[in-house]
Amino acid sequence: MSIHRDICFVWGGVLLGVWLGISCSTKPPVQETPISANTPLAVNPEVPVRPTDKGMGDEIRSLTEEGTPSSLLKALDLIRLRELWGTEFGRVMNAVILSLIQNLYPHLSLQAPTLSQSQTPNYIRILRNAREKVYTPPRQNTQDYLELVLPFLALISDLSLYPPEQLLEVLKDLRQGEALNPHSVLAPYFIGLIHERLNHPNQAISAYKRVYELSSECYPAALGQVRVLDKTGRKQEALNLLQALLIQFPDNRAIKQQLARTYYANRDWSRAESAIAEILQQDSQNPEWLLLYAHTLVEEGQFFKALVPMDRYGAIQGNNRLYLFLRARIQYEGYHNRDAALTYLRAILKASPADVEVSVYTAALLLESSRQEEQAEGRELLQGLLNKEKPAFAAVELAFRDAVRREAWEEAQGYVALLLDADRAQYLLEASKVEQGLGNTGEAFSYAKELYEQNPANEAGALIYVSVLIDMGQQDEARGIIESRLPKAARTVKAEYYYLRSRISGTEEEALEDLRSSLFEDPRNLHALIGMVELYHRRNDQRRMVYYLKQALSFAPDNARLQQYEEEYLQESVPG
Repeated sequence: MSIHRDICFVWGGVLLGVWLGISCSTKPPVQETPISANTPLAVNPEVPVRPTDKGMGDEIRSLTEEGTPSSLLKALDLIRLRELWGTEFGRVMNAVILSLIQNLYPHLSLQAPTLSQSQTPNYIRILRNAREKVYTPPRQNTQDYLELVLPFLALISDLSLYPPEQLLEVLKDLRQGEALNPHSVLAPYFIGLIHERLNHPNQAISAYKRVYELSSECYPAALGQVRVLDKTGRKQEALNLLQALLIQFPDNRAIKQQLARTYYANRDWSRAESAIAEILQQDSQNPEWLLLYAHTLVEEGQFFKALVPMDRYGAIQGNNRLYLFLRARIQYEGYHNRDAALTYLRAILKASPADVEVSVYTAALLLESSRQEEQAEGRELLQGLLNKEKPAFAAVELAFRDAVRREAWEEAQGYVALLLDADRAQYLLEASKVEQGLGNTGEAFSYAKELYEQNPANEAGALIYVSVLIDMGQQDEARGIIESRLPKAARTVKAEYYYLRSRISGTEEEALEDLRSSLFEDPRNLHALIGMVELYHRRNDQRRMVYYLKQALSFAPDNARLQQYEEEYLQESVPG
């Protein structure tokens, strides 16, 4: 039975079209220090490789130079069927073919060749040097195609190890090879990889397309184009190519891995979860995919499920920055354990004090604490981020939200213009709240109306719009919106509508009933708790007022209005 039938390979089709680009997935980087391409190496052209059957040898060489999966497998078949294993030509060409398959088409899962130090033919020397990350310069004016392209295998696993000037020299050799054999996919594919490494997206895509025009079997070229498209911001084109490629090669692991990475990079968490889970079915202990899977689950809020891949990864590399950050998020977002989360966050910041993402997240947790010393620590950490020459946007946004939470409206107003410039639609709500807090009813109404008219179905926009209408005395319109939306609203949203209705109730008893309804729907609703505090303060019912005051302070210890009541009523014990 031929090798074609021994290896499970899905033949290329015409699904992707000529526009598909080409890029091979490369091997993991090797740690050896590369030797410059300009280092002279002893090439031994005196040792020719001659098959006993010239016609058969030419066919095997031609198939090898073609470089497609099917042509390489056919060349292996011919070596076996003609019993050339025992000849020097057969052994050498077998090593060349297996090396190409291992580097370009790893899905074929063929074992790497054994390269004996005693073997002297030029191709063996090139392959041996390639394993050591040493580029073997071809002989001047050589007419041997494989001598021009095989040395590139020294670079293929990680082109970032090599300086641009060296890659440009290698490019000359590959262009010479492409001119010698314009029907091979090897030279144009390697040329595409170099242009991709040199950040020449147009040249890279052009080279990858040439490969696909020669053979749709060379799926690494399509993966190369996907990488270039993704890097240049053409994410949907990249995704379309990947999805079409997967239909053509449904069992190809490299394609599935690239698709999973693309979903992950695009923050398409549900699809990323499914794609990564399939990869882990075949490699359940792979640390890279375990960590990506855990991150995906955390982003989806599946904190308990994320613990399984997290534990597996932690046993392998427990000091990884993303791993520690995900541990912190699980503790805080999943289990509401701020202290445990801060332990992980401080471990990261000890090793990397300049980590902006972790610093902002840590500051946010500290600012929400009920402990004054932690609030002070969080404010100091945040101020350090804001003092930088160009503060991170996440730090500015946190400072703004902190000011809004404290009802420090003038401080918050200083950030409004910056936020609106960054994303007007997203921050119209916050801008309206700030102007409302400052008593600038006209400005608040302008922002709220713009937001409400953009998307009337948005509950947050409707709530601030109703709130501003009440401030402007337009109670009938506000009441109409409340009554129309209240029955279908979610519980937390209902709580807000009940609170707003309490503000326009005809009597204090009606207001009290609405506030109770608000807290029934959402016991943590801060507006309703403050409403209760103020209502019982007006009634001079100190016991009930203090009861609600303590609850409100547990959620917003630095709220300016609550702090006034705290100073007045909680400095001395209240009879119980």
